[in-house]
Amino acid sequence: MFLLTGASLLLVLIMGIGLYMKSAPIFEDHSLWELLSASEWKPFKNRFGFYPFIMGTVWVTGIALVLALPLSLLTAVFLTEYSRAWVKRWFYPALDILAALPSVIYGVWGSLLIVPWISEWLAPHFVEFSSGYTVLAGGIVLSVMILPLLVSLFVEIFSTVPQELRDASQALGATRWQTTKKVVIRRSLPGIFAAVVLAVSRALGETIAVLMVCGNLSQVPHSVFDACYPIPALIANNYGEMLSLPLYEAALMFAAMILFVVVLLFNLLSRIILYRLKKS
Repeated sequence: MFLLTGASLLLVLIMGIGLYMKSAPIFEDHSLWELLSASEWKPFKNRFGFYPFIMGTVWVTGIALVLALPLSLLTAVFLTEYSRAWVKRWFYPALDILAALPSVIYGVWGSLLIVPWISEWLAPHFVEFSSGYTVLAGGIVLSVMILPLLVSLFVEIFSTVPQELRDASQALGATRWQTTKKVVIRRSLPGIFAAVVLAVSRALGETIAVLMVCGNLSQVPHSVFDACYPIPALIANNYGEMLSLPLYEAALMFAAMILFVVVLLFNLLSRIILYRLKKS
């Protein structure tokens, strides 16, 4: 059992080493700072700037988190603290269905409904023209995708708070909302933070759904109505062409390594913060 546990942990190290070895050739012609800070993506001219793709990933993930976090948190609070039993019986199966849908279905839904809504109804109030294939469309679709995960995790976290703490708070004169805010949510903060980290890790690597609605233009977005090109979409769109150009494979492997390192560092940082929260 110890050997199997060690082998599963060793897979992370093996993946990191493999990605680095595959992306190493690109470092012979380009420095790390040049790759991360340059904005020009022209593989035919041996120019590989990843800054637009990094910013596209950050924009889409950030919007998804801003939209999904309050909605999922309030939904979980309602289900655990206020809802009746029949509401839970109907809601949980619907949540499971939403979580089980393939990514491509979310992408089609976004292309058919969200993109035209942004292009025809929302964007004209703010910009002169928008195709609808924007950062906002990618963020909305991604927020719906991570919503079931966040709600499920939050419900489980709130359910672990002992009922005695709620009863004691209300016995001292606190209202139900004060008990929820001061007791349930405050006691659950480490778990809430861990759930958000897990959802962000999931969102960073989402590919097909975001690829179908974000526009896939190699540019740094300056507003939510601009198109973008997240790193997972870059890998998915160009992987079949990687053998036709020199360093193309190394560039795409470097893009995968960026995602790998970001998720790894993000999770390590979250573990440190969780440890300090629990210790305090």
